[in-house]
Amino acid sequence: MRQKLLLTGMFVLFVLSCSAQNTLPIIKASSLKANFRDGTRIDKNGWRISPKTNPDIHLTSANQVTFITDLDSITFKIKPGKPCNFIVLLNNKDTAYTQIKYVPSHLDILKKAAKYNYADKREILKYTYMSPDNPELIAIRTKFKLDSIAGTGNEISRIINLLHWVHNTYPHNGNIAVPGYNSTLELMIVTKNEHKTLECGTLAMVLNECYSALGFKSRQVICLPKDSTDVDCHSINTVYSKTLNKWLWIDPTNDAYVMNEQGELLSIAEVRERLINGKTLIVNPDANWNHQVSKTKEDYLNEYMAKNLYALLCYVVTDGENKSNLLLPLDNKGIIPRTATSKPKCTNNPDAFWVKPE
Repeated sequence: MRQKLLLTGMFVLFVLSCSAQNTLPIIKASSLKANFRDGTRIDKNGWRISPKTNPDIHLTSANQVTFITDLDSITFKIKPGKPCNFIVLLNNKDTAYTQIKYVPSHLDILKKAAKYNYADKREILKYTYMSPDNPELIAIRTKFKLDSIAGTGNEISRIINLLHWVHNTYPHNGNIAVPGYNSTLELMIVTKNEHKTLECGTLAMVLNECYSALGFKSRQVICLPKDSTDVDCHSINTVYSKTLNKWLWIDPTNDAYVMNEQGELLSIAEVRERLINGKTLIVNPDANWNHQVSKTKEDYLNEYMAKNLYALLCYVVTDGENKSNLLLPLDNKGIIPRTATSKPKCTNNPDAFWVKPE
């Protein structure tokens, strides 16, 4: 309620267009901390006024931004290619030149990457899947009592039960290196017993082998951004449902799966297409990060995954090596982060990439 008063009751609120700024507007402040509102999102104390930075730039994808100090406020209508400049006068003596600049949202970038080429005939590697009779998978299945964890319900409930178990057993930490162990079984035992954490790629690998141990066809999928300087990506799983006759979106880091308005589970391809076309997407209500942060459609799909669904890489089990295929949109003209050295087989054809298991 106090935030609303700040925006509407305490200060004179200037709403300016940045199309023609002959003189820079000035607002006052006596504190280094300031709030800003991007569209409807309010970031309290999210800005530190810096007279030494010229200009101090705030990037936004919103069409309106309000900048709020402890003494004043100003609102700008934001347009692409037309940065908004203003001055914050700190303690009536220090001048902080500030700029608000539009950048496309992650969803805007993804929308421009909607098109594929279904006629692309380039050969990619054939996907193979581990047999549940593999000795290590048998050991994982036995050691961790995966049949009991999955339960005796229908196929979908067993898939989701395994997702929940991996998420609850192995906390996520995106700031650690990939651990080095002789086998997935050894990694799972040591990590569980010593209460260690795993990054998203290893979490997806663990869940992949748990699914494989129970006979599900599963792949680890690395979801990649367009920006070649962005080294952040996200690994999830896709597991094939015989009941639904399609691949499913499964994310062990966030204990997440995604549904349509009828409550039907969706594939990665379906989620991407629905994001681009503004169709209904529902994240399971118990989706979370480490039981500390709930995951919603807005932050999880519209922001984070929209950034990381530009290109998709799947590992292929071939001759014991982690070779891979890479699905690229026709929009791609540059280098996809984290793929330059691995040299995956590339395709613009999603039908080839998401081929159903034999």
